[in-house]
Amino acid sequence: MTMASSPSSALSRRRPMSDIFTMNFGFLGIQFGWGLQMANMSAIYEKLGAQPDEIPLLWLAAPMTGLIVQPVVGALSDRTWTRLGRRRPYFLTGAILASLALFAMPHSPALWVAATLLWVLDSSINVSMEPFRAFVADRLDDEQRPLGFVMQSFFIGVGATLANILPYILREWLDITGRAANGVPLATLYSFQLGAAAFLGAVLVTVLTTPEDPPSDLEAFRRAKAQAGVFDWVGDIGNALTAMPSVMKRLAVVQVLTWLGLFCMWLFFGPAIARHIFGAADPAAPAYDEGINWGGICFATYSVVCFVVAFALPKLAARHGCATVHAIALTCGGLGLLSTGLVANRYWLLVAMVGVGIAWASILSMPYAILARALPGHRMGVFMGVFNFFIVLPEIAAALTFQPLVKYVFGGNPLYVVLLGGASLLAAAGATLFVERPATATAYRPV
Repeated sequence: MTMASSPSSALSRRRPMSDIFTMNFGFLGIQFGWGLQMANMSAIYEKLGAQPDEIPLLWLAAPMTGLIVQPVVGALSDRTWTRLGRRRPYFLTGAILASLALFAMPHSPALWVAATLLWVLDSSINVSMEPFRAFVADRLDDEQRPLGFVMQSFFIGVGATLANILPYILREWLDITGRAANGVPLATLYSFQLGAAAFLGAVLVTVLTTPEDPPSDLEAFRRAKAQAGVFDWVGDIGNALTAMPSVMKRLAVVQVLTWLGLFCMWLFFGPAIARHIFGAADPAAPAYDEGINWGGICFATYSVVCFVVAFALPKLAARHGCATVHAIALTCGGLGLLSTGLVANRYWLLVAMVGVGIAWASILSMPYAILARALPGHRMGVFMGVFNFFIVLPEIAAALTFQPLVKYVFGGNPLYVVLLGGASLLAAAGATLFVERPATATAYRPV
């Protein structure tokens, strides 16, 4: 069954910057939670007894939950209308559950508990994240969508910066150096607890300040919703897969290569730095913790670069095209990761992260700006959810295959996985040049 179309009258006028700011503020909290787990979960796993070659499989939770949750939530949110609106009920529910999981995670007494909580955390983050993409596309027209997605990049950069630098601040500036009973540093534990509060608080700002516009024919929408069943939204997902526009198909190749590269970095950058730069292979050694904390500083650096360069991207895209800008940004990221294998100085890593930050700002905005122009407005949620397949499928492949790769090919050295990530980003840059721009693309005009 096809739901009633729901174009919003809001698309007939331009949104002020204050509206674009508040509608995206929740992303600061989402990325705070996401950044904490990306920078610290591999180290937590090792503290609880995991071997380096076991880490990819333990990370399987993230892509598996994204594969299942995001398209389902996208399809359901397309069909939802409540007192809170269409998308807001989902990202509020996800924020509450994710905050609880963040609070509990560093207290995990065993490896299986941490792995289980990661499933809960990632499921909840995905419930929040996917509707946010559609939420921005719902409320902005083609001209303002690039700015909307770039504003998401800005808040993602801010949130990730705070998440990545917080354990370092607590340890080095506030001298919080003790450990919990499970071996997790107290600086990490307190960071997760603060992150839980930040996640929920930031999402509440968006929920309380940004109303949603109802479908143009609300009664018809409700009748169609009442008649719809499980097979209808499952059919929506299947139809979106088979009816992908050509732009989406070509972007799929770019996304697969991009997120394979990012997954390589997120899984192994911290342990690679601890071994390669700080000479600590033993997770119990103080130098290992120092290396993990410096990895967080590196991640904070690319996050700072992300929000610094984010607002230059729409103007560059209007002049040179989104695909060209994205290809150049991915090239910067690939070269940055590859350079980590050539240095032994911790401070050079901060320079390398500049390239990664440029790529990250573009990854979070340009593909979605290109895609949104090619999608029907009343099915934005399900198509954005399906687009997530091309993020999580390479991550699933990595989680299932990296254990023998790391153990038998790379000899347990995580640095080689980081370098593989750099090569993957360069391949994604090449694939971006083949992405066609839709005929309906419009130039960006500043607010």
